[in-house]
Amino acid sequence: MSSSAPSRFDRGHTDDLMSFLAASPSPYHAVANAAERLEKAGFRQVEETDAWDGTSGGKYVLRGGALVAWYVPESAAPHTPFRIVGAHTDSPNLRVKPQPDMGAHGWRQVAVEIYGGPLLNSWLDRDLGLAGRLSLRDGTTRLVNIDRPLLRVPQLAIHMDRSIYEKGLQLDKQKHMQPIWGLGDSVGERDLISFLEEESGLAAGDITGWDLMTHALEAPAYLGRDRELVAGPRMDNLLSVHAGTAALVAVSGRDALSYIPVLAAFDHEENGSQADTGADGPLLGSVLERSVFARGGSYEDRARAFAGTVCLSSDTGHAVHPNYAERHDPTHHPRANGGPILKVNVNQRYATDGSGRAAFAAACERAGVPWQTFVSNNAMPCGTTIGPITAARHGIRTVDIGVAILSMHSARELCGADDPYLLANALVAFLES
Repeated sequence: MSSSAPSRFDRGHTDDLMSFLAASPSPYHAVANAAERLEKAGFRQVEETDAWDGTSGGKYVLRGGALVAWYVPESAAPHTPFRIVGAHTDSPNLRVKPQPDMGAHGWRQVAVEIYGGPLLNSWLDRDLGLAGRLSLRDGTTRLVNIDRPLLRVPQLAIHMDRSIYEKGLQLDKQKHMQPIWGLGDSVGERDLISFLEEESGLAAGDITGWDLMTHALEAPAYLGRDRELVAGPRMDNLLSVHAGTAALVAVSGRDALSYIPVLAAFDHEENGSQADTGADGPLLGSVLERSVFARGGSYEDRARAFAGTVCLSSDTGHAVHPNYAERHDPTHHPRANGGPILKVNVNQRYATDGSGRAAFAAACERAGVPWQTFVSNNAMPCGTTIGPITAARHGIRTVDIGVAILSMHSARELCGADDPYLLANALVAFLES
């Protein structure tokens, strides 16, 4: 990091990220943990069903696996623009089906559906836990986290498929990805749910709905001779959720801000964002508009605020892979610990343009943070993010950024140990400018 600006976050931020990853096995846990950090910083939850007031201070909304938080300075006018850090809380994994109990040949299994686009092989032969949200008969919900070895997707022994050497590993999403969790010939209709009721201290029949998913149990850890790397689950994209939360807390309480800083952490990015908790839903626009109107603003104030708003869509991107360098653009090779990346695609798979590049570069310069650029190889289809959705849905200038990682969409991903706090420092500079 440049000596021109002192570091706001250091390696302790990365230590804290590892704790956050371990404590957030589902989007519901991630937003609950982020909300707890916001509460400690003086933010208060507001219910969407209540009337909102125009008072200053930190506020947040929770909806399922999504969170929108913002800090209103005392000096804010109804037309004050927003500075938004956007991220997503979901990661590709295996999710429990509505009728979860299955089995064959003396094995008890749990029926799962593939969520998003996981690297399926990375889920094989791992000890898996189970976490998510339980909906109860009385209308309430409860988080559950079975954080011990419970499930396993066993791989077929090489002796029974030697053709793998020639054709590679071939996995059928339906037949080959159903985890085992015990022995027995009979499968009850509520075996798994009854188990969860017992684990949660609930009465039989209390659970009437569930949103459950598997998670790998191996803890996040520093890696390498000099501990320069971090390996862990769900970096895509809890790394950005964690950095955005830390940055919003860091700038809260500053009443000289000329923007209203916002964190928008959406669910369901990995399957297209079309959900009431997704970036393609109404949540962000509703919160921003209600904030304007609660402060006495008109539609004209809303239009002025949105016109001056900038969003950094922060999601992980691809570091150059030493074993597959030819898959990358030959002149753009983002490296671990090289600082956050600016993500560019002229076909609008990323929302960055030249003015967005300038805004991001200015934030990094103020923070003393190095940064890099990512663009896909022309022969490779480019992924996308919440960035273009946010720009198109709300008319908000949006810039796509992130941290370069390896093993994206694996059950366990890899990044540079310095990059999380470099990102967080850049986000602080962006929010406070």
